Amino acid sequence: MDFDDQLRRYFGTADLATLSPDALADGTDRIRVDLGLERDRNRRFALWALLHILGSAPALDVAFEDEADREAARNFMDLFAADQE
Repeated sequence: MDFDDQLRRYFGTADLATLSPDALADGTDRIRVDLGLERDRNRRFALWALLHILGSAPALDVAFEDEADREAARNFMDLFAADQE
């Protein structure tokens, strides 16, 4: 799953800085719907990670049934936070 491709799929552009707040909210809603429908663990994690990057990820216990997936998400959040510092 290429990051820019996903941005284009949900937002129509890979440059989020060009989006209006409404367009950003609409794309984020589409990702959340797809997250709720997705059954493949890897794709589900990728969608959740994209939502986390956008600051709109659901809580781990809501997004992931499996504890291993929740732990992977915690690791991702730690790595992402460290990269932002």
